Amino acid sequence: MGETQGEATSIGILMLETRFPRIPGDVGNARTWPFPVRYRVVPGATPEAVVRGDPTTLMKAFVEAGQALIDQGCDGIATTCGFLVPLQDRLAAALGVPVATSSLMQVPAVQATLPAGRRVGILTIAADSLTAGHLSAVGVAVDTPVVGTAPEGAFAATFLGDRPTIDVSACRADMLEAADRLSATAPDLGAIVLECTNMAPYAAAIRRRTGLPVYSIYSFMLWFQAGLAPRRFAASPDD
Repeated sequence: MGETQGEATSIGILMLETRFPRIPGDVGNARTWPFPVRYRVVPGATPEAVVRGDPTTLMKAFVEAGQALIDQGCDGIATTCGFLVPLQDRLAAALGVPVATSSLMQVPAVQATLPAGRRVGILTIAADSLTAGHLSAVGVAVDTPVVGTAPEGAFAATFLGDRPTIDVSACRADMLEAADRLSATAPDLGAIVLECTNMAPYAAAIRRRTGLPVYSIYSFMLWFQAGLAPRRFAASPDD
């Protein structure tokens, strides 16, 4: 499902089975990316099953979908849900190519960039579902500040509820409210990582609101792609 046109594709993206709109900036909108991508939907991987349930029960379906993307020429595999971190090691082992399951994988690197006395905070779509197990699976300190969007708000209702329409303004308001709560919870906050891949369209607004660096699946995928397909410079010798 879905592919940008032109040069060879490096990244294959495993999609949850959803119907909600994929606006520009969303990982599932091919126009978000300045490079070609391929998509494949994983049957049964609904937001409810992955965020509220146990995604390891879907391991076989994720491996099969990932292998199909590799067979189509993809050099690396990513996903569309930050809650898939429990699959990281097993999926990478099964597929034999670099795998980036979650934006949360950025947290240790972002923490290393911060001055002493500052730490990373996480904004997630469901704070009650993001466990210490999710964090430790990708080397994130379990005492990292975590704040979720309001469970009754437009953002959670749209994406966890898999609604067919989206109120972008209401979702933006939810994100800013959550960012305010995170800032209040952690006065030593030095940067923010957005767990949910549907949050990237609001990263710039959160940056303006908080004055802090904001990292998302978009920043993570740009880094991931840069290693899979390094930029060629005019002064570099041809290979």
